[in-house]
Amino acid sequence: MAEAADFQGTRPSPARRWLRRTASAVLGAPLLAGLLAVPAAGTAQAAQAAQAAQAVEPVKAPTGSRTVDVSLDTLTPSVPSEDDTLTVSGTLTNRGKETISSAEVDLRVGPRLSGRGEVDDAAKRTTYVPGADPIAVGDKYTVKLPKLARGISQDFTLTVPVDKLGLDAPGVYQLGVSVSGQTTTAPYERVLGIERSFLPWQPEAAKKRTKLTFLWPLIASPHVTAETRSDEQQTPVFTDDDLAEELAPGGRLEQMVALGSRLPVTWVIDPDLLASVAAMAGKYEVESGDTTVPGKNQALARRWLTALEKVVEDGKVIALPFADPDLASIAHRGKAVSGTLSHLQNASTVAATTVETILHVKPSTDFAWPVNGAVDSAIVDVATSAGAHNVIARSDSFRETASLPYTPSAARPIGGGTTAVVADARLSTLFDGDMARASASTLAVQKFLAQTLALTEQTPDNERSIVVAPPRMPTVAQAQTMARALEGLSGNQWTQPLDLVAASEVKPDPRATTKVPRASAYPKKLRSQELPTQAFQDIRTTQGSLDSFETILTQPERVVTPFGNAVNRSMSTSWRGRTLEAQQYRDAVRDYLQSLTSEVQLIEKSDVTLSGRSATIPVTVQNKLVQGVDRLVLQLTSDNIRLKFNDDGSTAELPVSIAGGHSQSVKFDTATSANGRAQVTARLFTENGTPYGEEMTFTVKVSEVTPTVLLVIAGGLLLLVLAGIRMYNHRKRAVASDTANGNGDGPEQPSDPAPDTGPESGAPSGTGEKVDR
Repeated sequence: MAEAADFQGTRPSPARRWLRRTASAVLGAPLLAGLLAVPAAGTAQAAQAAQAAQAVEPVKAPTGSRTVDVSLDTLTPSVPSEDDTLTVSGTLTNRGKETISSAEVDLRVGPRLSGRGEVDDAAKRTTYVPGADPIAVGDKYTVKLPKLARGISQDFTLTVPVDKLGLDAPGVYQLGVSVSGQTTTAPYERVLGIERSFLPWQPEAAKKRTKLTFLWPLIASPHVTAETRSDEQQTPVFTDDDLAEELAPGGRLEQMVALGSRLPVTWVIDPDLLASVAAMAGKYEVESGDTTVPGKNQALARRWLTALEKVVEDGKVIALPFADPDLASIAHRGKAVSGTLSHLQNASTVAATTVETILHVKPSTDFAWPVNGAVDSAIVDVATSAGAHNVIARSDSFRETASLPYTPSAARPIGGGTTAVVADARLSTLFDGDMARASASTLAVQKFLAQTLALTEQTPDNERSIVVAPPRMPTVAQAQTMARALEGLSGNQWTQPLDLVAASEVKPDPRATTKVPRASAYPKKLRSQELPTQAFQDIRTTQGSLDSFETILTQPERVVTPFGNAVNRSMSTSWRGRTLEAQQYRDAVRDYLQSLTSEVQLIEKSDVTLSGRSATIPVTVQNKLVQGVDRLVLQLTSDNIRLKFNDDGSTAELPVSIAGGHSQSVKFDTATSANGRAQVTARLFTENGTPYGEEMTFTVKVSEVTPTVLLVIAGGLLLLVLAGIRMYNHRKRAVASDTANGNGDGPEQPSDPAPDTGPESGAPSGTGEKVDR
């Protein structure tokens, strides 16, 4: 056929020309080596000059096919059809030390790659390799540049009809853009720079298409504190207003919803993000130094929620546990701390309610997603303990045997009714880098398309199900790149979309590995980023204080809900690599809870003096909270037998119930048996006997009145009475004598003199507090 084509004057395809030149290169290798070893006569002096220059000063600039940096910024269409025109544009930058003359930019296509491994190998090459790299299309489909000065960049655009590319059988073809030219020291044409990409060619739909599941995560770091205002709406307080930037037009979360709305994806949502945005949609405040300021982004929040609700109304939604807890950290460092697993279970329970309430769709809560899909038996155990029956893993964690020549389906039964949904590592990590550079984004898109086509071609008659789990919190550029990659598959030529729930139910491949990796296989880099054990101990301490506080409140839900959510946020996966921020968040939750619990306290009491055998001691309990407290017990304990409570002993307890913003004086009856001092300790307890707040100690001075003293007092009173009687009789006799002597009209005797004591002083008594019977 090749001979017939040449006889008929037809130009052979680039793929055929590449095969011919490859053969010529192999047969002529010795001759080429000789030519390279001995410069041609016309270039001998230039070569000698170049050698001399190198001997004097080492060449620091890139040489050979790395002299020019070729950036391939756009490639359209990413999946061409027969009638299309391929357009490739980018930038050339001369990194060398000399000006390049007679530069020519060429598009290189071919050969067809066989398998995913060849796609990887082609992507790794950084220099031009004759015989391995594609040949130039040539002819009029080139861009010629008279010169390219050192350090200067030049844009280029190549346009070639697809039918001129010589694409034969369906498959993945190498595609490259190269620049060749001459320099003063090397005045002969050679390739000075090259950039590679891939061109998937599938003019007709494949008979068996790969089922592709692409996860679309809506996850954010925590922004809401445990603090709420005392108003009826419990106005939430945010640590910052950064979430508004992500919700604004062009922001990360806004782009995720806008892009995902037109893509066949499975939404994977952290319910905490929904709860935070819903809180922002109403009245909220933002921390600003030592105070807070009103939040002003309600409109952004409402707009985003409305858009998301519309997008997911017919789609599949996977709800992660509330606040996306770090399963690996819990498994490796938190499981041994009591209460940690119960927090995870609570986070899973809250998830479904949150999503249904805000988005009005019923999500699936049957999936767990460890960081980077890295799993071991401990992580699987923790995930299933929270109710998950499917664990999203990744193929670089579930390593296949070398004998398996194809990529198996994602679903793998791993025992106990649990399925590992193993995402493809090559496809899932393609978007991890800096996709803000156009060249990196374009290469990621083309490589994604190439890998999916190569995967489909592995076993054309074996339809498989593949899952892609991209970065957990994609940047705007990563999200846009992911969207472009999925749009390239929109023709469904070799793939068809499938949601995650359906993917987990696909019949497993019996040859695929189902062995869960050992703990020693967990990546060291990921382990070093885990939350420390201290984090879970801090959470346990906070939860213990919350449990005690809850039991005394008349409206516990006003405290339990915000603090429970804050505890879940303290275990979030987003804290990885942010140790200081995670610690600050936990400390803030603990400190705020302590400030609330201290609003219910004993009022400091001064020393007390008791006179008599019995008396009452009042102790005041203050409640500064806006809600009432009850189920509290106030206990007084005396350290001396001379002071007893109700004749029962040295300890007494009385219930306490106080309305919000009020105080209550609790009175204890006492009995004394001797003079002296007693130390009394007052302490609040919850009904179950848990100490609440700090204890308070004060001194009681006992001043008993003895029988002897009473006799003396009684004798004195008797003498006073007798003296009064005597005075009365004396006056009576004197009046009678005066009457007998004719003095009855004399002046009347004055009455008792006015009292000489002043009014009772309202000033405080002396030191101490006197309590009489």
